[in-house]
Amino acid sequence: MFRAIADVLRQIGGAIATVVTLPFRALARLFGGASSSTRSRRA
Repeated sequence: MFRAIADVLRQIGGAIATVVTLPFRALARLFGGASSSTRSRRA
């Protein structure tokens, strides 16, 4: 019984973690790509 509840909580926590980190990953990609492109342009 407790194992099933723990598994459900783990799945919910994982889903929340992915949803929360997705926008930050997108921002990191945008800023990372912009910084890399500016560096290559300057060089």
